[in-house]
Amino acid sequence: MGATLLCELGLFLLCTLLCTGHAQDAVLTIEPSWFSFFIGEFVTFKCDMKEGEDTDWYYQIKKDGREFVPYNTHKDYRFEIISTRDSGEYQCSGSLVSSHHIKNSNTVSITVLDKPRATLTAGTTIIPVGGSVTLTCSVQSSDGWKYEWFRRTQTTSEGQIRDQQNRDIRVSEGGIYRCRGTRGNPAYYTDRSDDVTIEITFSNKVVVKQQPNWPQIFRGETITLTCEVQEGGETTEWEYEWRGPSTPTQWTHNNDVTFRVSESSSGDYMCKSRRRDDSYSSTEWSEAFTLSASSKSCLLCDLHLTNVIMVRTG
Repeated sequence: MGATLLCELGLFLLCTLLCTGHAQDAVLTIEPSWFSFFIGEFVTFKCDMKEGEDTDWYYQIKKDGREFVPYNTHKDYRFEIISTRDSGEYQCSGSLVSSHHIKNSNTVSITVLDKPRATLTAGTTIIPVGGSVTLTCSVQSSDGWKYEWFRRTQTTSEGQIRDQQNRDIRVSEGGIYRCRGTRGNPAYYTDRSDDVTIEITFSNKVVVKQQPNWPQIFRGETITLTCEVQEGGETTEWEYEWRGPSTPTQWTHNNDVTFRVSESSSGDYMCKSRRRDDSYSSTEWSEAFTLSASSKSCLLCDLHLTNVIMVRTG
């Protein structure tokens, strides 16, 4: 009877070990729970023996099968990543203080990358009249990021855009934008992105006018084209840009261009304006003004033909 009881008890204990052994295995976790880290970030290993009290164990951490942190009484270990060589397979072991019984945990893989640079992209760099554009900040193959946004102009220093930590933001102001990613505690920052210049379009319309305002222009004559800002434009100091077959394309304070008409002068002329104190805001291009240069010789031919007709009919 006693032997039978002992046998049944042994079978019960064996079954208990087999059925619950996995539940009692040591567990290694990391915080933050990312798989990709960057040089300069911190990671904390947490080793849980799933048995007894924390003080019942000594704890060790191995990297790629070799001792990384020797046995000690701390179940948590925090360290700063300083090299891509910190990539590897990590495992913790526990040794019972009373019996030196050892338990090994699962392995956790960590990949370490060089410090990243944030990437800033824009759906479009021109804000339409009364509209906005979407800017997107991203960091290579990793998660857990919040984002910081910055804006500057030619006359103002760079400042952070407050209350904006999302990956995507909508902006309605012209200027130069940058962003960077941040995560972790203490905060870890990526390098700032490259600049993206955003321009805003004013609602003011511009028109091209010709002086002298003759219906027909001949080669060799001198004319002036003027870019005129309408709808309140007279109260603002503007710069002007021209687009045409023989006009400069750089911004200028002069709202007119004067030139001698030649055969190459024929074509479409357009202009747009921007405020002198805000180089990231401009009007839309004006409607095209079409210039057709006529030849004087053709006019003389027409006059001669008219005289001939008058003589013959006289």
